[in-house]
Amino acid sequence: MTRPDDGITLGRATRRDATSSPDRASARSRLLRFLLAVGVAAVAVWVDQGTKVLALARLSEADRVPILGDWLGLQLAFNPGTVMSLGADATWLLTVLAAAASIALLIAATRARTAGWAIAIGLLWGGAVGNLLDRLLAPPGFGRGHVTDFLAYGNLFIGNLADVILGVGVGLGLLLYLRKANT
Repeated sequence: MTRPDDGITLGRATRRDATSSPDRASARSRLLRFLLAVGVAAVAVWVDQGTKVLALARLSEADRVPILGDWLGLQLAFNPGTVMSLGADATWLLTVLAAAASIALLIAATRARTAGWAIAIGLLWGGAVGNLLDRLLAPPGFGRGHVTDFLAYGNLFIGNLADVILGVGVGLGLLLYLRKANT
């Protein structure tokens, strides 16, 4: 006699009962990888937003603080666009794209197959959310906010830690992809 709610047959095991332990282990592994991605993303957002608060409090747009001579310094800037101010006239579109990317990365985090991929996705997700928060909450207004930048790379451009975190996430993802392609 089978009860429809539990998949157990009195007197003998059903297929669902026999496979429930591996299913639970797989679900637990997926949950742990998702939580790893969430944790990495949360730390990335916290670091990014914390450094932006410090930059706003201690740096100016007029003065550059050298770290590595003229190669790297600290200088406050507000960027309506992406890297090197590309897309500065379409901040609202960049906000929509960043929101869509953040949602896609949330979904990707639920599907990460390894801890390495969970970390890479978490880095990308955290970097995307870090800059998305600026676009949503910073002046000049909701959805049109300018990203707070403070890492001056010579005279090329000024970025922030979310940009660095995104770069590390892309690099890790490429390494994981290439490693798998070569095995």
